[in-house]
Amino acid sequence: MTAARPGSGFWAALTFLTALPAPSAAGSPQGLGRAAAWFPTVGLLIGVLLGGVRWLGDRLFDPWLAGALVVAAWAVLTGGLHLDGLADCCDGLLAPVSRARRLEILRDPRLGSFGVAGLGLFLLLKTLAAARAAPVALLIAPVWARGALLVAARQPQARPGGMGASFAAGLTPGVLAGAALIPLLLAGLAPLRSGVALLVAGGAVWGALRLARVRMGGVTGDVYGLAVELCELMVLLVFAARP
Repeated sequence: MTAARPGSGFWAALTFLTALPAPSAAGSPQGLGRAAAWFPTVGLLIGVLLGGVRWLGDRLFDPWLAGALVVAAWAVLTGGLHLDGLADCCDGLLAPVSRARRLEILRDPRLGSFGVAGLGLFLLLKTLAAARAAPVALLIAPVWARGALLVAARQPQARPGGMGASFAAGLTPGVLAGAALIPLLLAGLAPLRSGVALLVAGGAVWGALRLARVRMGGVTGDVYGLAVELCELMVLLVFAARP
C-alpha cells in the first residue's frame, strides 16, 4: 500500500470542493471521506477570497453590485458544484412524481421548470443577502456549509451502493471531530448572531434532509449540494438581518 503524500487530504478536498488549481489528488470516494476533515479549511479559504471580493466591491460599486460580484465569485470558485445540486433537487424533490422517477430526474442533466425557478430565486436572495451581510458572514457561511455537507452524508443513502455511500463510509468519528474545530472557532467571532444562524441554518438543512428521506428514502450527492447552499443562504440572511 502506498503511503499518502503529506497534505494529500487537503489537496483532495480542494480539488473536490473548488475549481482552484491544485496538485492531482485522485482517489476513492472513501478516501475523499477521510479527507473531509479538511473541508472546513477549504471553506475558510473560499471565505477569505470572497471577503477580498466584497472589500474591493464595496470600494468600487454600490452594495447591490458588490453583492452580485460576491455571488458570481462564489459560483466561479466552487465551479457551480452545489448550485447544480440545488437546481436538481428543486426538480426532483418538488415535482409530484414517484420515488423512482425522482431519482431518474436527479440523474438527468437537463434542468426543468422547478429547477430554473428555484435556482433563480435562490441566486436573487443570496445576492441581496451577500450585499447586506456583515463581512464575517462570508467567512462563516462557506465553513459551516462544508460541515453541513458532512451531516448530509451521514444520512441514509437513496442509492446504498453509490459513491455517496462510499464517501460516507470514510467519515469516521475522528474525521468529524477534526472537521468541527474551525466552525466552532469561527462561531466565537460573533457569538450571538452565530447562535441564531446555527438554529436557522440547522433547521433549514434538517428540513431539506427530512424531505429527501420522505420522498426518496435517503440522500444523494445532489442533496449534499442542496444542504451546502441552504446553509450558506441562511447564515447570510441572519447576518444581514437588522438587530
